[in-house]
Amino acid sequence: MTFDDHPELAGYEPLERPLRGRRMLIATRIVVVVGVVALILPGVLISVSIATTTATNTCAVYVQRYEPDATSSSARFELTGPLGPGWQCYALNTEGDPSFVAPLGLIPSTPHRFPADSPLDS
Repeated sequence: MTFDDHPELAGYEPLERPLRGRRMLIATRIVVVVGVVALILPGVLISVSIATTTATNTCAVYVQRYEPDATSSSARFELTGPLGPGWQCYALNTEGDPSFVAPLGLIPSTPHRFPADSPLDS
């Protein structure tokens, strides 16, 4: 490539220093990171809130159906639950001791009847 091919570059001398200073570059990066976090964080918080509410309500229905003598219910997200990672439902007795009722999965849904061959539907 020569200047004859691109006459608009005739007389152009590249600068030895960058166009933007170091502080401007750092400020731009900070603004971009804050902007990305501001776009993603509300969606994550809303998703966690909805999953928590759904798991709590579904667990209350399961405890009422499968453990009628329990005093309350507890839905917890566990990485090492009885049936793998996800939301787990526990029934609490009068002393507050938990007993496992049902797995709710990674994304809890509304209550449904368990299959007839399930140990929970006996």
